[in-house]
Amino acid sequence: MTSSDTPPPEPERPPAAPSGEQRPSRHNSGELDELRHRVSELESARHAPRHRLRSLGSVLLIILASLLALLAVVAVWANSIVRDTDRYVATVAPLASDPDVQQAVTNRVTDAVLQHIDVDALVAELSKAASQEGVPPRVASLIGDLSGPLTSGLKELVSATVMRVVSSSAFEKAWTNANRRAHDAVEKALTGTSDTAVTLKNDQVAIDVGPIVAQVKDRLVGAGFGAAAKIPEVHTDFVVIEGKDIGEIKSYLRVLQILGNWLPALAVLIAAAGVFLASHRRRALIGAALGVFAAMVVLGVCLTVFRAVYIDHLPPGTNTDAAGSVYDALVRFLRSGVRAVGALALVTALGAYLVGPSRVAVFTRHFCGRGIGAGRDVAASAGLRLGAVGRFVHRFKRWIGAAILVVAAIVLFTWSYPTTMVVIWTAVIVLVAFAIREFLDAPAA
Repeated sequence: MTSSDTPPPEPERPPAAPSGEQRPSRHNSGELDELRHRVSELESARHAPRHRLRSLGSVLLIILASLLALLAVVAVWANSIVRDTDRYVATVAPLASDPDVQQAVTNRVTDAVLQHIDVDALVAELSKAASQEGVPPRVASLIGDLSGPLTSGLKELVSATVMRVVSSSAFEKAWTNANRRAHDAVEKALTGTSDTAVTLKNDQVAIDVGPIVAQVKDRLVGAGFGAAAKIPEVHTDFVVIEGKDIGEIKSYLRVLQILGNWLPALAVLIAAAGVFLASHRRRALIGAALGVFAAMVVLGVCLTVFRAVYIDHLPPGTNTDAAGSVYDALVRFLRSGVRAVGALALVTALGAYLVGPSRVAVFTRHFCGRGIGAGRDVAASAGLRLGAVGRFVHRFKRWIGAAILVVAAIVLFTWSYPTTMVVIWTAVIVLVAFAIREFLDAPAA
């Protein structure tokens, strides 16, 4: 038989299924997939109540942490004003150079000085002196009608003298030193009563400006106005805070003072518990950070609204401009704390988002990683050899990143009064540290 008569080889057939088994057809395969899907649904349904409870508990804890964060900022501010002398002095010191406060102090001291100067006696004394000098009787009688002009001129003289005292650098120094010495009295003013320069009475926090009256008296006598020497020692108050709710505010501050040292840590722990309890912890972290940011926005709005309410409820005749300046000075550091915590919350939310699986996050990470990797390759081509350092960083990369975040958290939590710039610079340094970690990550070095 020739080769042409050789039958062609038969195509290979798939091995037969073992005895007792049948190869699954496409129909059976579809049924198997459907069965697996149904089993997955049953498993999900069985665990659904547990996930719902965990999610609900996580949401409640995050909301509670946001509210506590709001109270914590207020408590830290209250404690800093009451307990920290330097912080208190830094709060009230700018009031000495505020034009509205200077004008209010000038008006208060001027009224106090004029109350102790008898203008009628001065006119009578002037008329008698004119008669003794042989002035015609008609001229002497005209001098008796100068009570009004003399009062007006005297008021301008005293007011100008007081303004020179109040606007001098010596007054700013005296104001600062007096407030530093009176800090203990401020604490008593917010938690009880005081008998020193700062008092709380009739729902008022007032500062005695009697020493300013004494300086004005000396200047008037030095200028030749002898009648000012008869001004006795005067104690008059310049009201810093006034309102019918001072008693309630004092009670709230006492409570916040007790909890002030614990509220920040408690808020962080509750937020951490909420994140840990959640099924999707990264999303929960973003939600907790945004919740704290929303709480800071609410607190900032409340401070602005309360300023208007406070000024509207001042007694008639009160210098509202000076009252507004005093309010702004008192809450200046509170606003700074609100901005700092809000910035920290936004940075945390942004960081948690960028480590997620979204397209923007993945693109950002790949873009930065490839850029740093390209820079490392250029440095390697120029002779840089990372060696053991590169292998160490590659092996402990995650631990190094965790250490960077822990150090940043310790810095922020141990900083006495972090500001927005402190938060921003801390975030920048963290990004630089991560960039250096990525640059040193060279396993093949």
